Amino acid sequence: MKRGKVNITTLGCSKNLVDSEMLLNQLDLNGFKVVHDSEEDDANIVILNTCGFILDAKEESINSILSHVEDRKSGKLDKLLVMGCLSARYKEDLQKEIPEVDKFYGKFDYKEIIKDLNADFFEQKMYYRVKTTPGHFSYLKISEGCNRHCSFCAIPQFTGIHKSRSMESLLEEAKMLVEGGTKELLIIAQDLSYYGIDRYGESKLAELVDRLADIEGLEWIRLHYAYPSKFPMDLLKVMRERDNVANYLDLPLQHITDHMLGQMRRKIGRKETVQLINKIREEVPGVALRTTFLVGHPGETEEDFEELKAFVKEQQFDRMGVFAYSNEDDTYAFKMYEDNIPEEVKQSRASELMEIQQNISEQLNTKKIGQTLKVLIDREEADYFVGRTEYDSPEVDGEVLVSKDDRIEIGNFYPVKITESTEFDLIGHL
Repeated sequence: MKRGKVNITTLGCSKNLVDSEMLLNQLDLNGFKVVHDSEEDDANIVILNTCGFILDAKEESINSILSHVEDRKSGKLDKLLVMGCLSARYKEDLQKEIPEVDKFYGKFDYKEIIKDLNADFFEQKMYYRVKTTPGHFSYLKISEGCNRHCSFCAIPQFTGIHKSRSMESLLEEAKMLVEGGTKELLIIAQDLSYYGIDRYGESKLAELVDRLADIEGLEWIRLHYAYPSKFPMDLLKVMRERDNVANYLDLPLQHITDHMLGQMRRKIGRKETVQLINKIREEVPGVALRTTFLVGHPGETEEDFEELKAFVKEQQFDRMGVFAYSNEDDTYAFKMYEDNIPEEVKQSRASELMEIQQNISEQLNTKKIGQTLKVLIDREEADYFVGRTEYDSPEVDGEVLVSKDDRIEIGNFYPVKITESTEFDLIGHL
């Protein structure tokens, strides 16, 4: 098989994207020409990094595999390889159902993929990456796996137990990324709150973020997916005192009634949740809180949903996402509960909750009119430059549409005066 060209397509979350970037680098070091999510069909090797989280994501991954099967059967592709969460979760079934795929791998089988492509794995460069995000921001994945075992979540099945990376390796990688032009680091993991407990015997998230903040040239550090149970409270002092730690925290709550939090095995109740939110807002003035909720979980009553709606109205979250429950194989909920809420009710509840949030977001954005905000420019479109404030993460949050101006360069920060707003976006000029 010739070295040729490899196209890696990433489906799912930013954690998968980091895995793809690491694999792209290993292949590049071996002399392959590498591309990511390319629309061209001139690659002789295709690697699909799949998602296996919920039904919609699984369907997208399977459709992506099937879209390449004809090219493999006709010989247009020398290899069609599948890795990632879906592959790890359903390897045996996929091998039977789609035999045209040369091989299915688990989530972390980088070395096996490299070996099967007759290439060498460069251990000392394991965490080096070929960037697929714009040059000015990068994801930093600080751990793998999860020890929480929420009722609805299948992720621990294919990622395994929580494994924190060493602080030294993360600081080294972050410095390397900043030297390469990264100005914003998005700190990600399945569960940030648990960082360090397995490796050091106690939470080390605050210390890690504090040490990352010392890196010269790093302007924003953004925190994603901090679990509310046993939240590391010492992090709040670091967020408040370090200027380059964004006033932004992604804290997935999933629900608010004691009944549903118990059903979901979240190990936290309503009272503790409200106390945590109040403490975060008190310790980090002006913090933007992003959260997600899950509706339609088995056992969710109308009363539970009404209480959740009232809570969302009361708390005025800056950013929010909603998922409808998906009955996932081998989860606790799949084994122990009847999936007793009709799909149309699940979707209706999700839409209703998002409509409430849309109104909240519109009101919060209106208050920003007249303010001057620090904006990082991500890209240029026909009529605007498009950027984000420190309260917005790429792809999941709102954006700032900035009037065209010759002084603006992509990847730089600018003071932008906000002149208009929509439900989710802001509009302004330099």
